[in-house]
Amino acid sequence: MHSKYLAVITIIAAPFIFAQDLKEQPVSAIHDPREKHLANVRQLTFGGVNAEAYFSFDEKKIIFQSTRPPFKCDQIFTMNIDGSNVKLVSTGKGRTTCSYYLLGDSEIIYSSTHLTDTACPPPPDFRQGYVWKFYDEYEIFKAKPDGSNLRQLTHNLGYDAEATVSPVEAKIIFTSFRNGDLGIYTMDFDGGHITRLIDSLGYEGGPYYSWDGKKVVYRAFYPKDSAEIREYRDLLAKRLLKPVVIEIYVADSDGKNIRQVTNHRAASFAPFFYPDNEHIIYASNVSDPQRRSFQLRMIREDGGEDEQVTYAGTFNSFPMFTHDGKKIIFCSNRNAKAPHEMNVFIADWVP
Repeated sequence: MHSKYLAVITIIAAPFIFAQDLKEQPVSAIHDPREKHLANVRQLTFGGVNAEAYFSFDEKKIIFQSTRPPFKCDQIFTMNIDGSNVKLVSTGKGRTTCSYYLLGDSEIIYSSTHLTDTACPPPPDFRQGYVWKFYDEYEIFKAKPDGSNLRQLTHNLGYDAEATVSPVEAKIIFTSFRNGDLGIYTMDFDGGHITRLIDSLGYEGGPYYSWDGKKVVYRAFYPKDSAEIREYRDLLAKRLLKPVVIEIYVADSDGKNIRQVTNHRAASFAPFFYPDNEHIIYASNVSDPQRRSFQLRMIREDGGEDEQVTYAGTFNSFPMFTHDGKKIIFCSNRNAKAPHEMNVFIADWVP
């Protein structure tokens, strides 16, 4: 085991890639005693970079993205909720991201670049610093859970990814770079009736429905003055984002009644509703004065009761609850045996 590491680590934040300087510190244990909301923490993957792990609707399976041999960049896999029976379900070509089960668990969706090039797309220029890179080559696909019967849902000359599903109706919500901006859209399970949900200048992404389907939670950066707008547009032209300040927002499922949840002036992302439809769990670097460590936090939709949940490791994100709120799945570099390693964890949730 490495006792310490100092690295510029490539972390997957949804489909984006960003460079993050990690401060030197010991490799963490699987559980920190300050994590009072987590019990019986179990590690499901071991080695590689594993991210965005989500339950099937019957909560018997997990779908996730992983960079592991022999693949040079992310592919989509499924496994049982105990980590067994890992299977590749994407093509093994290009880069993939943002997988999710459809209602009924008879189909899956994910985004992939394989139609443009079977090789991995080039990495971002890390000299740009703390940036996210998004690829025009991403399109959203649908397939059977074993990866067969692959069908293309989006046909856009810009980025389409970050797709998740309503738990109450046949509706997909996703982020797209069309019409010159990065915004949230919805579409039917067959790719029809694509509609922009929120029409505001700025980045909106990582959307999830509440369990009752009445609300949408997402991360966003809305430039507030001419200088911010100019920088935002200049970076978009390079297919980059600088997520130094990303906040959590909630809107009604029709895109109306937008309200800001966090006001950290930090990088907050990966929000997901607790089953009471009032609390939101999310990842943020607000607790680290140097903004290098991302931890899970829990907050009320109205912005109250903001509480740090995780402490182990320097990256914890992509949380998802079971429908009864008794279990949580998330991805973390805790207990890593090598630099850049990130794994999938499941735990009992203690209210």
